Amino acid sequence: MTNPSLSELRQQIDAIDDQILVLLNRRAELVIAVGKAKDGASGDFYVPSREQAIYARLIAANTGPFPEEGVRRVFREIISASLSLEQPMKVAFLGPQGTFTHVAAMQQFGFSAQLVPIKSIPSIFDEVGRGRANYGVVPVENSNEGVVSHTLDMFMKSDLKIIAEVLIEVSHDLLNRTGRIEDIRKIVSHPQALAQCRVWLEENLPDVPLVDIGSTTQAAQQAAEDEGVAAIASEAAANLYGLRAVKHRIEDNPNNFTRFLVIGQQMPEPGGHDKTSIMFSVRDEPGILYRMLEPFSKRGLNLSKIESRPMKGRAWEYIFFLDMEGHIRDSEVDAAVEELRGCCQFLKVLGSYPKAR
Repeated sequence: MTNPSLSELRQQIDAIDDQILVLLNRRAELVIAVGKAKDGASGDFYVPSREQAIYARLIAANTGPFPEEGVRRVFREIISASLSLEQPMKVAFLGPQGTFTHVAAMQQFGFSAQLVPIKSIPSIFDEVGRGRANYGVVPVENSNEGVVSHTLDMFMKSDLKIIAEVLIEVSHDLLNRTGRIEDIRKIVSHPQALAQCRVWLEENLPDVPLVDIGSTTQAAQQAAEDEGVAAIASEAAANLYGLRAVKHRIEDNPNNFTRFLVIGQQMPEPGGHDKTSIMFSVRDEPGILYRMLEPFSKRGLNLSKIESRPMKGRAWEYIFFLDMEGHIRDSEVDAAVEELRGCCQFLKVLGSYPKAR
């Protein structure tokens, strides 16, 4: 039996593509039906835990050779387009375009959502709080640099809830118009990006001046306008401004992640793999640090993070931010939080949401 010709293989691919298109439209019809079924219901039309469950099920069922990450990306866009059939979705993110926050927003919501760059974290909270955006995406911490204080401070003032989290690997590329290292006369980037690539720059371009700029995206824009300028920025910024990589992944620490929070009006239902974030202030009295951790310890609840911030206007008093595994509607989590509330000056549940995978 002879092997199929190139023409025959392409015909088979075309036939499969036709089947995929038929199934996509069938799926879209079901999504529209789901949207009608949700009309008048109290739940939110966007359910992050449902998406996580879809990805997990499909990746577990995938036998290859199609890559697992490809499965996630393809279905990310299928789900994004499907959600746009139910309701146009507007998402505010800390801009400009091409930043890692933009990448996080695209990863969470796909390209069919309306992604709107906003200049400041308080403005993102304002856009979502006033209903001008359905959701917002803000950075909250970096594995190397620590917390983003503006984000934590905003939760003091806002009643918005955390509805999801996104983890992005921070990878810096050296970019210019030509892709040739010999053309570089100046390197521009955000001060944090320059600091995170210091060792590589000193070893490979020790005599090239480094210039601070407001964002990695602005750096990419300058590099696109001047052949002698190189930018340290993301792959997304390279695609946005038509730049070529002189060198990929020049960051000194390859294990560098930033965590982003998705904020919205309504807390998601339990999904089975959740995290709960709270903020609180305790009275200054002997043994208080032990007492504030005891409710979680005796119930075997895992605390994944605890962070303190000075309380503005009150010297030597602190706000604590705490992340734990589980949903606030889980009986043990709820009981621990209520026991903690007894020794607090105030306590606020910031949200329960699916853990990033």
